[in-house]
Amino acid sequence: MLDVIRLGFSEPVPGGDRHEEFGLPPGPVDYRAAWALQRELHAEVVAGQRPDTLLLLEHLPVYTAGKLTEEHERPRDGAEVVDIDRGGKITWHGPQQLVGYPLVKLPVPIDVVGFVRALEHTLIDVCAQVGVPTTPVEGRSGVWVAPEGEEARKVCAIGMRVSKRATMHGFALNCANELSWAQNVIPCGIDDAGVTSLSREAGRRIAVADVVDIAAEAMTALVAHRTSPRPV
Repeated sequence: MLDVIRLGFSEPVPGGDRHEEFGLPPGPVDYRAAWALQRELHAEVVAGQRPDTLLLLEHLPVYTAGKLTEEHERPRDGAEVVDIDRGGKITWHGPQQLVGYPLVKLPVPIDVVGFVRALEHTLIDVCAQVGVPTTPVEGRSGVWVAPEGEEARKVCAIGMRVSKRATMHGFALNCANELSWAQNVIPCGIDDAGVTSLSREAGRRIAVADVVDIAAEAMTALVAHRTSPRPV
């Protein structure tokens, strides 16, 4: 069982959201508030006090830096960066980017890499369902648009951490968000590839509201598969 919590968005989404339940104002969620809530719910999942949980939300505009971020990769204009305990490097979050935080207890033996690869393929399927073909890129995390003969463009960033057997952080899928932020940093530490969105690739607006149900269903199936007991 996966408890899917839709937390806060810039536009109405199917089924509404649950921001009031968690004492948050309406609209995109402040990053630090969401991080505090993520840690609280993660502790409850670890303790067996709540089922595996998926937070789906949009953030207010913010840069976040994983543990591998180097100084020259930070914003060129001196914008504030929130340093966090996930893997990976620097990225941006903001309105019309669907962010998902799976707080999921992994079975023993723990296969973190397998979970991340499965998450990539799940998000590739999500993109396909709205008409955008994507692919993994060997040696790089996330989900990419990579037509033959063209520069690869990342449409979804992934950065995970596992603590006490349960996952934290997750993915950020560019739906209809602006992309100028990528000119201000070296996104994900990659300076030889681009950043894109579902809307840009499709040539039409694909909002978070168009994707959130698809993502929730796909993530529910992923978690059911990856948390089933595995042979030791």
